[in-house]
Amino acid sequence: MCAKIRISAALLFVLSSVSCFQQQYFRVSPRSLRVQEGSEAVLECAVANLAGQVQWAKDGFALGFSSVIPGYPRYTMFGDRRHGVYNLRIINVTLEDDAEYQCQVGPAQMHKVIRANASLTVISPPNAVEIVNHPHNSKLEVKEGEDVMLECQVKNAKPAAKIVWYRGNQEMKGERVANEDIREVDSPSGNPKSLRYTTISRVHFKATSEDDYADFTCEARHEALHRDSPMRSTIQLSVQYPPGAPYIEGYAEGETVRRGQSLELVCRSRGGNPPAQLIWYKNGEQIRMAYRTSGRMSENVLSFKADASDNKARYTCEAKNIMISNTLKAEIDLTVLFAPSHVTISGPSEARVGDPVPLTCNTAPSNPAAEIKWLVLGKHHREASNRTVISPEGGWITTSNITVVVEPNRRSIVVVCHGINAQLTENVVATHTINVLYPPSAPMITGYIPGTTLAAGTVQKLSCISTGGNPLATLTWFKNDKKIHSVTKTTDKMVSSEISILTNVTDNQAQYRCEATNSATEIPLFETVTLNVHFAPEAVKVRAEPDELRPGIEATLFCDAASSNPPATLSWWRDGIPVQGLPMKMKKGLHGGTVSTIELKLTISKDLNGAVYTCQAMNEAIQRSVHDALTLKVLYAPIFDETTQTTAVGVEHEQLIVSVRAEGNPASITYTWTKDGLPITHSSYSTSNDRIISEGSTLNMTRLSRHDAGVYTCEAVNSQGAAVINITVSVHYAAEIKSVYQDGVASPNEDAVLACAATGNPLSSDHIRWERPGYDISSRTVTFDPRNQTSFLTIDKSSREDVGVFTCVVDNGIGGEDRQDVTLVVKFKPEMDTSPSLVKSASNVGQVGRLTCKCKSAPAPNFTWSKNGAKLPVNTSTKYFAEYHKIDAITFTSVLLINDVSSADYGSYECGSRNDLGFSTTSVKLDVTSSPDPVTSVVVTNVTHNSVSLEWVPGFDGGLYTWYRVRYRKIYDETYKYEDVIPRNATSFAVHNLERNTDYVFSVMSINKMGQSKYRPDDTKATTLTSSELGELNVVSTEFVETADVSKSVVVYVSITGVVLILINAALVACFIFKRRSRRLKEQAGQSSKSATIEMYAPSSYNDTMTGETLSSVSEKSETYSQDGDGQPPPIPEVPSMPNRHMLNQTDAYLMDDQGLIPPPLDYPPPNYAVYEGDHARTLPHPHRHKDISGHSTLGRSAGKQNYVPAPSPMPPLDGSYYNMSSDRYLSYPPLIGEYLQQQQQAGRTPTPPQQYGAQPIPNTPSGIPSPSHLASPPMNYSDAMDRQSTGGTLRRQRFDKMAVPPPDVTVLHPGNCTQAYRTNEE
Repeated sequence: MCAKIRISAALLFVLSSVSCFQQQYFRVSPRSLRVQEGSEAVLECAVANLAGQVQWAKDGFALGFSSVIPGYPRYTMFGDRRHGVYNLRIINVTLEDDAEYQCQVGPAQMHKVIRANASLTVISPPNAVEIVNHPHNSKLEVKEGEDVMLECQVKNAKPAAKIVWYRGNQEMKGERVANEDIREVDSPSGNPKSLRYTTISRVHFKATSEDDYADFTCEARHEALHRDSPMRSTIQLSVQYPPGAPYIEGYAEGETVRRGQSLELVCRSRGGNPPAQLIWYKNGEQIRMAYRTSGRMSENVLSFKADASDNKARYTCEAKNIMISNTLKAEIDLTVLFAPSHVTISGPSEARVGDPVPLTCNTAPSNPAAEIKWLVLGKHHREASNRTVISPEGGWITTSNITVVVEPNRRSIVVVCHGINAQLTENVVATHTINVLYPPSAPMITGYIPGTTLAAGTVQKLSCISTGGNPLATLTWFKNDKKIHSVTKTTDKMVSSEISILTNVTDNQAQYRCEATNSATEIPLFETVTLNVHFAPEAVKVRAEPDELRPGIEATLFCDAASSNPPATLSWWRDGIPVQGLPMKMKKGLHGGTVSTIELKLTISKDLNGAVYTCQAMNEAIQRSVHDALTLKVLYAPIFDETTQTTAVGVEHEQLIVSVRAEGNPASITYTWTKDGLPITHSSYSTSNDRIISEGSTLNMTRLSRHDAGVYTCEAVNSQGAAVINITVSVHYAAEIKSVYQDGVASPNEDAVLACAATGNPLSSDHIRWERPGYDISSRTVTFDPRNQTSFLTIDKSSREDVGVFTCVVDNGIGGEDRQDVTLVVKFKPEMDTSPSLVKSASNVGQVGRLTCKCKSAPAPNFTWSKNGAKLPVNTSTKYFAEYHKIDAITFTSVLLINDVSSADYGSYECGSRNDLGFSTTSVKLDVTSSPDPVTSVVVTNVTHNSVSLEWVPGFDGGLYTWYRVRYRKIYDETYKYEDVIPRNATSFAVHNLERNTDYVFSVMSINKMGQSKYRPDDTKATTLTSSELGELNVVSTEFVETADVSKSVVVYVSITGVVLILINAALVACFIFKRRSRRLKEQAGQSSKSATIEMYAPSSYNDTMTGETLSSVSEKSETYSQDGDGQPPPIPEVPSMPNRHMLNQTDAYLMDDQGLIPPPLDYPPPNYAVYEGDHARTLPHPHRHKDISGHSTLGRSAGKQNYVPAPSPMPPLDGSYYNMSSDRYLSYPPLIGEYLQQQQQAGRTPTPPQQYGAQPIPNTPSGIPSPSHLASPPMNYSDAMDRQSTGGTLRRQRFDKMAVPPPDVTVLHPGNCTQAYRTNEE
C-alpha cells in the first residue's frame, strides 16, 4: 500500500514538473535589413529560456559559436549570454554580404532546435554618371536643324538606378526620351553576389536656335542617393544659326555734313551663332574690320572726320557668319559741303618791259563750285575767262586765265587770285610776283699785276666786281674754262666775287676768267688774267736697267725729274756722298716747264745689295728740291754665316736645338736637313712620334738619343742657287756598366784581373773607379782601354784575403752613377759556416727534417753527409735527399732532407765539403722544435733626435717561424718599454718617439710559438741627438752602462744597501724554502698521481673571487700598465675562463735557495696578449708588498723591497696579467714557457695536463705573504695566441738610487729548478 502511494506521489511530481517546463524560444527574432555598401549591419537575435548553443548561418553555412568568426574578419557575434542575446554585427558591408542569415539555437535537455531567418540586402549607389563622349559642363556645338542624340550612363549601382533628363530646369518627357537599358556588370572576383548594374538612357531631338545656350542634364536616381545631392552630368548646347540683317545708325539719307565734322556710324546685327562678323567698306574698299559682340549681338563703330573725299561716298556694312553663304548688307551715301583748300597761280615770274605775261588761277575741289576774282597792282581785273569741271576726288574745280602787260619804270608787278565758296562763305587767296629784268655792267678783275712772277706754293687772291642790273649779276670764275669755287658778296647795286689761289705747277700760264650774267643778258660779260709761276719738279723717279741685278753685270741708273720752271739741276748721292754721273739732258715739259734727265753707270757686285742711290732735283730759283732713292737688289745664292758652329753637343733624353743662318737674295730661303742622305721630317708634316724635326734653319731634337749622334747636313736654297753646311752632333749620355767579370779564376799567388766594361759619352779612365770597403785599392794596378771602354783592376799575387766583392763605379757626371759588384775569386779550400742558425735544425717526429750546410769555397766543393761516422745514402734512398745551391760565386749550400723523421734520426750529422785545395767538415744537430735561441749581437745603425735604428744577428729559430721584441729604457729610468718588430721576421727595427739628447739601452728577444728566448744583456747604448739635424752616430756598447758617471759616495751607499738587502733576502728565502718543503712532504701522499703543479693567479676576469675592494687595492698599490699619449686605451682581449687559478706572490719567483734561482710561475699555455694594433707602451707591475683584504688575496707583493733581488726583471708579471689603470681591468701577458718545457723534458717529465688539478685555497704565511705556487690552466691553441701581433710593453724596474747597472737576465732557468714543485703554507 505504501509502495503504491509512493509511486503515485512520484507520478504526480513528474506531471507537475512537466506542466511547469517551458521550451527555449526567440524573444527577439532577426529582421530583414537593407543596408548601404560600406556601412554597418546588425542582425538581432535574443533567445528566452536559452539552453542550447547559438550560432549564425549564412546561406546555410554555419559561422560557428565563437564571437570571432574564422574566415570572416568583419563578422562579430556579440551580446549577453545571461539574457540570451546573440546579435551578428557586420562592418564595412560589401555586396558579398547580401545573403539569407539564420539564427540557430542548438538542442539541450528537453529543448528542441529553433531557427529564425532574416535576409540582408546590400544596396550600392552608382559610382559615376556621364553623358557619353561629353565631359561634365562641356559645350556641344551643333547646327540649326541638325539631329542631336545624347546618351547617359549611370554605372555600377545595385539595384539599377533610374535616369531623368532635364532641359534647363524642365524635365524632358515624351518621344524625345527613349526607354532605359539596364546592363549587368560582373565583379572582378566573379562572385554573383557582387553583381552591379549600369543604366543607359538616350534623348533625341532636332536642334533649333532656341536650344542655343540650353543646358541638358542627366540625373541619376537611386535609393542610396540623397535627393539633396543628386548625381548629375550636364552639357550646354551651342546651336549655330544665321545672324539678323545689319542696320546703320548715326546718319540719315539726305543729311548734309560739313567738311571737318565728326561722324560716328554704328552698324549692328542681332542674333546668329556665332555672332555676325561686321565689316565697313567705303566705295567698295574695306576700311574697318574691328567689331565687338555682346551675347548674340555684333556691333562695328566707324568714327571719322568728314572731308572732301567723303562727298558722295558710299559706306557699306556687311554681316556674315559660317551659317550663311551670301553676305547681308546695309548702305548709305554721304553728302559733304566744303570750300577749296587753296588756289594756285601759274605763269612767268620775270619779264622785260612791254612783254605780255599770261597767268592762270586754279582752285582746289569745292562743293559747291568756287568763284575766282583777280587783283593786279591792287586793282580788280575783270577780263578773265572762267570754267568749272568735276573733280575726281569729289566737288568741282574752277579755272580762270588773264594776261598782264609789263609797264616801264616798274621793277615788279604783284597779282592776287581769290577763290570764294559762296554757300560756305569761305575764301582762299594766292599771290604771284612778276620781276622786270635789266642787264648788269661789265665785270672788272683786281689783285694781280700782269707779268708778275709767283713762286709755287704762295697764295694769290683775285677779285671780280659788277654793278647794276635787275636782278644783280651772277659772277662765275673759270680756270682754263673750268668753273672754280668763289665767295660772293652782294649789296643793293653791286656784286663782288673773290677767289684764293694756292699757286702750283698748273697755275703757270693758266687763264683765270670772271663772267657776269643775269636774266637780261643773252651773252655773258667777262674779263681774263694770265699768271706766271716758278715751280720745282713735283717728283723725281729713279730706275735701273736691267730690272734684275746680278753680280758681274753693268747696270745703268736713270733719274727723271718732272717739269720745272726754271729747269731743275740733277745730282747723284750714295750714303751722303755725291756720285758723278753722266751729263744732264733736258726737254720741254708740262705747264710751260722743262723736264731733266741724268744717268749713272755701275758694275754690280754682291756688296752692292742693299746699297741706296739717291737722285736730287733742285730748282735754283725758288731753292726747292725733291729726291728719290733706289735700293739695289742684287740677286745671289745663299751663303752660310761664317760664325756658325759646325759642332753641337747634347745630353741624352734632353732637348737639343741646332740653328744655322744663311744670307741670300731673294731672302726667301728653303732649308732642307738630312742625315746620312735621309731627309729630316719637317715640322708641318711631323707627328707626335717624331723626335727630330726641322723648322726652317732650326733642327729640333727632343728626347735626344745616343743613336742620334752623327753628321747632319743643312742645304739652303733660293732662286739663285744653293749652299750646304755640315753640323756634327755629339750626344752625351750617362755612363753605364755593360758587364763586370773576372778574367779566369786565379790560383794563390797568381795575378787576378777584374774587368769592368762600360758605355757612356764622355767616358775616360777618370770616370771609372773601383771600390771595396776596407781594402787598399790604391796599391793595385788599374788600367783603361779606350777602344773597348774597359777598366782592368789587377790584383798582384792574389790570396785568400783578396777574395771578396769589388764594386765597379761609373760616373761621367750625367745622370747618376752606375755601380755593379763582382766577386774576386781566388782558389781556397772550403770554409764551413758555423752560424748558430746553421749548426742546429729542428723537426718533429713524422715531419721532414731539413739540415743546411753552408760553406765558402773556390772552386765549387762537393758535399757529403754522414752520421756517427757512416756516410748517408743521399739521393739513393727514399730516406735522404740533398739539395745543392750556389748562393754566390764562392758560397754554396747543401740541404739534407730527412723524410719521416723518427726519434732515431735525432742527433748530430756530419757535413763534409771538398775541393781541389782541401776538405772541411762541420756538425749539424737535428732536434725537436723548441723556443728560439737568443740573438747573438745587437748594433745601432742610425740615431736621430727621436729614433734609434737597430740591427741584430738572429740565433737558432728552434725550427719554427720566429719574430722579435725590442726592450729599451732610459739609463736612469726604472721601467722598460717593449716594441714588437714589424714586419715580424725582420732583423732590423727603428724605435721612435724617443726623447732628445737622452741615453737609452736596448735589447732584443726572439719569439716563436713554442716560447721566447732570453733578452740579451743591456749592453747596447745610444744617445739621441739634440736636434732634428743629422749628426754623428753616438753609440756605446758596454756591459755596464754609465758606471763612470756615478759618484763614489753613491757607489758606496748602494753597495752597503745591496749587502743588507741580500742578507735579508737570504733569510727570507731560507724561511720560505723550509716551510714549503714541509708542506710538500705532507701532501705528497695524497697527490701520488700528480707529477707537478703549475698554479698561477688570475684576475677577476677569470673567476668570481675578486671583489671591488680587492680591485681597488690593486689599482691603488700596484704599479700599472700605462699607455703613451692621451689616446683611448687598447681594447681588452677576451681570455678563456680559467677556474683553477689562485693568488700568487710574485716575489717568490726571485727567491734564492741552495739550488739557485727558482723558476718563475708559468701560464701554460699563455693567454692571448698580442691583440693590439698600433704602438702602445705598457708598464707591467713590479713586485711590492702583498696585502690581504677580507680573506681575498690581491696581486702578490713582497713584504718589503729587501725581499727580492734588486734588479728590474725582463719578464712580464708572474701572475700572467697586468693592470690597465684606464680601464680597471687586468690584461693577460704571456710569460716565458719555452725553457721551462725544455727543462721539464730534460728532467724526464711531461708537462702536467691542466685537468689533473683541482681548485685549492691559498693559505697565507704568518707574515701575510702567500707562498709561490704553479697553476695549471685550461688547454688552448697556443699558436693562435702567439701569432697575433703584439704591441710593446713596459716593465717597471726598481729605482735603486739612480744606479745605472744593467739588470741580470733572470729568465735563465738553471737545471733542477723546474723539477721542484712548491706548495703553499697551511697557515
